[in-house]
Amino acid sequence: MLYTNETRIEHFFIIGFPGLPLDYYGIVSALLFILFLAIAVGNIFILMVIKCDRSLHKPTYLIFCHLALTDLAFGTVTLPKIVSKYWFDDSIISFYGCFAQMYFVHFLGATHSFILMVMALDRFIAICTPLRYTAVFTNTSVSVLCGISWLMPLSWMVGITLDALTLPFCNSNIIVQCYCDHIAITILGCENVRKVQLVAFGLAMFSLLLPLGFIIFSYFVIIVTVTRMSSTEGRIKTLSTCTPQLLITCLYYMPRCFVYLANNVGFTFSIPVRIVVVMLYSLLPAAVNPIIYCLKTKDIKENLKKKFFIRKINITTKT
Repeated sequence: MLYTNETRIEHFFIIGFPGLPLDYYGIVSALLFILFLAIAVGNIFILMVIKCDRSLHKPTYLIFCHLALTDLAFGTVTLPKIVSKYWFDDSIISFYGCFAQMYFVHFLGATHSFILMVMALDRFIAICTPLRYTAVFTNTSVSVLCGISWLMPLSWMVGITLDALTLPFCNSNIIVQCYCDHIAITILGCENVRKVQLVAFGLAMFSLLLPLGFIIFSYFVIIVTVTRMSSTEGRIKTLSTCTPQLLITCLYYMPRCFVYLANNVGFTFSIPVRIVVVMLYSLLPAAVNPIIYCLKTKDIKENLKKKFFIRKINITTKT
């Protein structure tokens, strides 16, 4: 509980989708619950497949595991509360619970962004310096890089959260969003809001644009390297190894960049539309990524086919 000269806030109210008629609460809660199940089942499935098959204990798939962990954690942090809001009409979240959710929302988003940069580095080394790949990009080096990707946002998000906690709140305790994020909370403050938001925005841009800049650079070099290959078949085969990474990266960055650019050129969304867009680009990739891992990654696809084929043979033999 926070005490200030202005007011005392014990809890916040999560609004969710403003203006949504009561008749649609059941449908929306069911859709959000299905989305949560898809995220949980899909990413746990990927983690188990990679863990149980020793042939997949390679740097690329270790990175996939870290991405699956961030997706799973993000869905777990954000969706249960909004499902509860529409399913059980439970809109209340405690004061510190809201700040804890805010912390994990931005921490996991920044971590995911840096792990995407590690994934781009994986393809960069594999294609541009293939003879050194196995020596340079080992499971140990990937674990260290992914560990740094987790630790960096972990440290600065503590400062951002504590900074937001110092704000005096005098406007309202209503969160116009489906979960507690930094803007939705700090906009309710009445002093030093701009300063707190600028610091958070600067770090958000750092965690978004630094990885994105490296990803764009690495794939530019990859494309130049591939175009210099003499064999057309070799070019297609090499580029196909980048397909899962490119799809996952585009799903994460393109909607965010579109929203930021739209805001900067003066194109503004209504509040309900903005909330829907944020929910889509925040949570839909977490549900879609496991499908990309399975369908667009040759080793995982072959592994699943083999297991399914063996199980089918066993069932046929028994019958």
